[in-house]
Amino acid sequence: MKIPFHKAFLGREEADAAADVIKSGWLTMGEKTFRFEKDFSAYTGAENSIAVNSCTAALHLALKAIGLKPGDEVIIPAMTFIATWEVITYSGAKPVLADIDRHSFLIDPHEIEKKITQKTRAIIPVHYGGESCDMDAVMEIARMHRLYVIEDAAHALPALYKGRMIGTIGDIICFSFYATKTITTGEGGMINTANSEWADRMRRLRLHGITKDAWNRYSEKGTWQYDVSEPGYKYNMTDIASAIGIEQLKKSDAMNAMRHEISAKYNNAFKNSELLHTWKVRDDAECAWHLYPVLVNTEAVNIGRDELIGKLKDAGIGTSVHYIPMYRFSCFGGSGSSASGFPGCEYMFARQVSLPIYPGMTESETGYVADTFLSILKENRR
Repeated sequence: MKIPFHKAFLGREEADAAADVIKSGWLTMGEKTFRFEKDFSAYTGAENSIAVNSCTAALHLALKAIGLKPGDEVIIPAMTFIATWEVITYSGAKPVLADIDRHSFLIDPHEIEKKITQKTRAIIPVHYGGESCDMDAVMEIARMHRLYVIEDAAHALPALYKGRMIGTIGDIICFSFYATKTITTGEGGMINTANSEWADRMRRLRLHGITKDAWNRYSEKGTWQYDVSEPGYKYNMTDIASAIGIEQLKKSDAMNAMRHEISAKYNNAFKNSELLHTWKVRDDAECAWHLYPVLVNTEAVNIGRDELIGKLKDAGIGTSVHYIPMYRFSCFGGSGSSASGFPGCEYMFARQVSLPIYPGMTESETGYVADTFLSILKENRR
């Protein structure tokens, strides 16, 4: 049996929607993109949604909106995708790494407080795997120190925190529609914010700082004239991607239900095993289950995480690791010399494996993954 780590859940609706855009003759940002933004605002409860071509672009524009300057500092978890770090450096600011909680895999609010200095300007909590951070704690710290909160919600659609959908809590919230995410446009992202002034600026910045997008210039009532208010970027979403996004958003709740069913089957299969640790999700939140991360109990087995992944691959099962701590990369020196300052990250990194979880997985496929995973661990019990 061959089971990939991920398979996008796409159908005739997305294919027809993309084909309709191609037939229309207008392919770039236009009517479909503006429709996708409105639909996304309605779905998440946001006052403003701005479609862009990646979550990386979304995070960059968010930092531009708050006026991040060279020398400023932004606190992020050390265990996240490198884009969260990179976008801070675009402005000449400094990313400051904070440790995670080894049970929740989320940024530890106590570690955030330790990292705050006079130069701190913002916090970027990352909602790992579909699970929301402790946003009450993060927002309280931010208010106390007059900091902005930009949520990296790349994994978090449609996650809930204390009954509120992620997308309306922080100052700016950034989503991803990358190929593996809970909904996809192939590549793409969305920015939510209640601040209309910021929203207007980010809309200009996503298209070179131009005051009128191409749709408004070339439409029947448009004009070729425009101004450039400030240098911007080429971050706009296309109508082809947006058409796919509109259809994916309609399926979001149904796909989320499928992910919950798969996670429940895994949880049931693993609940009595002392050879691994399942993820401790929040009692006051609802996880979107973008990932299904497990930790190998390295004290109970004599097989390492990397060897285990190799055996799963041989059995036809695709897996991944989320994530390599950022201080281990070459751009940080790559020696791991900073590891002692991040015990939560190191504990997780040595043990973590992400198992396949995607809409469309059959019961037999889920069972095969769980049975194979447990079988390998049992064969290597200490």
